[in-house]
Amino acid sequence: MISQFVHSFKKIPNFAYGKMESKAPPHTLLLLCGKSNEEKDVAKVLKDNNTLQLHKNGEQVDVVLHSELETPFEDDAFRIEEYFKSLFTKRFGRLLIYSPKLSSTHDVISQNNSDLPVGSVCVADVQLKGRGRTSNVWQSPKGCLLFSFSIQMEDGRVVPHLQYVVCLAMTEAIKAVCLEKGTPDLDVRIKWPNDLYLGGLKVGGILSTSVYRSKKFYVSAGVGLNVGNEKPTTCLNAALKRVNPLSRELKREDIIAAFFNKFENLYDVFLEQGFQALQELYYRTWLHSGQRVIVQERSDDQDQFVENVVTIQGLASSGYLLGITDDGQMCELHPDGNSFDFFKGLIKRKMN
Repeated sequence: MISQFVHSFKKIPNFAYGKMESKAPPHTLLLLCGKSNEEKDVAKVLKDNNTLQLHKNGEQVDVVLHSELETPFEDDAFRIEEYFKSLFTKRFGRLLIYSPKLSSTHDVISQNNSDLPVGSVCVADVQLKGRGRTSNVWQSPKGCLLFSFSIQMEDGRVVPHLQYVVCLAMTEAIKAVCLEKGTPDLDVRIKWPNDLYLGGLKVGGILSTSVYRSKKFYVSAGVGLNVGNEKPTTCLNAALKRVNPLSRELKREDIIAAFFNKFENLYDVFLEQGFQALQELYYRTWLHSGQRVIVQERSDDQDQFVENVVTIQGLASSGYLLGITDDGQMCELHPDGNSFDFFKGLIKRKMN
């Protein structure tokens, strides 16, 4: 079946209510936590040196150590102790920056990446100015798992594939938590390049950005996953209830801990063997093998687009989609912003 033209530009991601118009909060609390004494010492240094900043948003940042916290958070706040209890990594997720309400977890990591240990993570209960592809800005309410974390890489050729490793780690984490908790399996799939779908509806998205400095790529990877908020369409726990009303609800803390446990292993394979070593697992998880799609490319006179039908083969070495036309020409498929939906407006580039 050939995918039809469907505008998705005005659709709202399932982990967001819509575009955010309100201003950032006048005060932002950043709570620094560590799994071990080593990370707790790093947290103390970050606070004592007044390292963490949010320059872009002009927010007033109050930095507090977890050990100094006097007033408990609300019952539906992120439970730090439960998260650390399920975290078994050596590097990723061990230094936690938590905020009940924050403009953007991605900004915290990206603006402080070079000062943070690799694998540092920022988690928020509510995100007022979350970032998406093509600079979209979203409000993400309670019930969503919202986090960003830091990575440092030296080989820029593999950086584009990192978002695929993040997507794969999240789908594997959800499977692992469902198995551990004895709940029905949730068949969360990857929609290229960086969305997570369940039953034909979007439940999450990935954003990776990077800057090159001092011979390193400082990567900030962000994840938004709708775990417990059904608006505007669905969430993981709503899907579980439809299958079995007695199912235990999934918790954000379990999912993010499972994510880092999975990601650290997949990331090590990725660095040592390349993404090719993960492709078979990735292709079992994504939505597109053998899919026939309509793509667009400019005609020779550049005045209009010509439509072509292409069958998706997999991923090219560049990280873009690899397709083949009906007349046997191999080509790369490039997204044109966020206007495609399985897929509208993919741009084709022929390969030699």
